[in-house]
Amino acid sequence: MPEPTATLNVVRSAAHIAFADFRTVYSPLTWCVGWLGRVIMQVLFFAVIGLLLKEPGAILYLFIGQAVFLTASETLFAIQSTQWERASGTLGLLTVAPARLWPVFVGRSLQWMPSGVGTASIVLFGIGPLLGVEWSLPAAVAAVVGLACVACGTYGMALFVASFVLRVPHWRNVVANLVQSAHTLLCGVVVPVAFWPEGVQLVAQVFPMIHGLAAIRAVQGTQAVSVGTIGQLGLCLAIGLGWLVLAVLMFERFAQHGRRTGSIDFD
Repeated sequence: MPEPTATLNVVRSAAHIAFADFRTVYSPLTWCVGWLGRVIMQVLFFAVIGLLLKEPGAILYLFIGQAVFLTASETLFAIQSTQWERASGTLGLLTVAPARLWPVFVGRSLQWMPSGVGTASIVLFGIGPLLGVEWSLPAAVAAVVGLACVACGTYGMALFVASFVLRVPHWRNVVANLVQSAHTLLCGVVVPVAFWPEGVQLVAQVFPMIHGLAAIRAVQGTQAVSVGTIGQLGLCLAIGLGWLVLAVLMFERFAQHGRRTGSIDFD
């Protein structure tokens, strides 16, 4: 079987397991009540800050920022779920298998992306009108595309981080929380990116979400999508692809080192 076909088959099989895991973690009821209910309260909490400030612009800014962050936040769960192969004792078997390791991990956490896009879409279009955040049909379509771009871009970054955490699994939650906090602080979720010094603004550009969020903010309340908005979404995907390439290289290095030294345990 040609290698590209074999690689796609591995990704497809890993994705099948990923969605089976998702169905085990969430039932329709627990996702709608337990997960969706919680994050709606989170978004409304920040929107209420805008109400207290009596600034309509603050309500809009905080609401959209928090809603879009839900997509990135859920996609970043890939940092933790990448460790599930080690926890289940299958990492060593995958490492000695006559196939590349990275396609397994690329497919292993795909379940978080559609869930993240769905979560943010429900909040943006279901809760938004209650706060005066209106969407035209073209803007709504563009926003969903933007959420998908945020999910794809953030997934590449999450896998890169996960490729390091795979070596120190007991740090997975700490690292994931730090990365999520960095997204909140630096990507324009609660304060404009321009609030930070120029050096910090420059560092923030490596986060795919910063560009996707800017694009979604730009289309809200409009009837058309500008070239600049399309460029922002393209940049979001390009940066995410760069992170994904780095993640693939790191996963391969991890596998080669483990095969050479026998240092991957079966616990």
